[in-house]
Amino acid sequence: MTVAVVTALVAAFCFALSTTIHQRAAKRQPPWRTLDPRLLWRLLRTRLWQLGWAPDAGAILTQAVALRHGPLAVVQPLLATGLFMAILIEAVWNRRPVQRRDLVATLVGAAGLTTFLVTGNPSAGIDDPATAAWWWVSAGAAGAVVTCVVAARPATGATRGALLGVATGILYGLAAALLKAVATRFNGDLLALVTDPRLAGLAVVSLLAVQLNQNAFQSGRIAAPLTAATLTEPVTGVVVGVTAFRETLTLGGFRSPLVALAAGAIVAGVWLAADTPRKAH
Repeated sequence: MTVAVVTALVAAFCFALSTTIHQRAAKRQPPWRTLDPRLLWRLLRTRLWQLGWAPDAGAILTQAVALRHGPLAVVQPLLATGLFMAILIEAVWNRRPVQRRDLVATLVGAAGLTTFLVTGNPSAGIDDPATAAWWWVSAGAAGAVVTCVVAARPATGATRGALLGVATGILYGLAAALLKAVATRFNGDLLALVTDPRLAGLAVVSLLAVQLNQNAFQSGRIAAPLTAATLTEPVTGVVVGVTAFRETLTLGGFRSPLVALAAGAIVAGVWLAADTPRKAH
C-alpha cells in the first residue's frame, strides 16, 4: 500500500504541472464549441501544449503503478491533492495571490475527500471485472457526461467550466478504472496488451476527456474546471471500484453520517468553484 500512496502523490504533482501548462495554452486559443475537434488540432501545433505532455506522461506511468498496487478507492482520492498544487502553480506563474474563494473551494473539497478516505476505509476487490460490469459502468458514465455537456451549452464562465469539469472528471475516473484493469492484466506480453479491448476503450475515453478538458479550461479561472474535475474523478473511481471491481467500504455505525457529510463537502467544493463572485468576472 505504501508504494500506491507514494506513486499516487507523485502522479498528482505531475498532473498538476501538466494541467497548468495545458490550461495556459488553451486560454490563448479563441473559444470553440464543446467537442469541436478543431480546438485540439490547433493545440497540437502549439509548443506550450506539447510541452505539457511531458509531465502528463510521467503522471500516467506513476498512476498505473499506483493502481497496480492499490485499490481505486484509495489511489483516486489521493490524486485530488494535485488540486492544491495546480492552483498554487497557476498563482506563481501569473504572479498573483491565490483567490480566497478558490482556496476555500479546494480546502472544503479536499476535506471531504480525506474524510471519505479515512471513514470509508476502502479495501481491494477483484482485478478484472466481467464484461457486463463494464457495459453498465460505461452506460452510466455516458449518461452523466451527456447531461453535463447539454447543461453546459447555455452556461458561461465558471459555471460552464465547472459543468465541463464534472464531465471531464467522470471520463478520467472511467479511464483510471480501465487503466487499472490493463495494468493488472499486463504480464509482459506486448501482443496481448495491444489487442486488449480495454486498452482501446482507455484510448477513446482519454481522448474525449482531453477534448472536454480543453473546452473547460477556456472558461474562466483554472479553479472552476479543475476543482470540478479533480473532485469528480475520485468519486467516479470509488463508484466504479465498488460496483465493478467489488471493492468494499466500511459504512456501519457512525461511519454512514460521516461519509454523507464528506459527500456534501465534495459537492460544496465544486459549487464554490463554479459560483464565481461578480468581481472575478
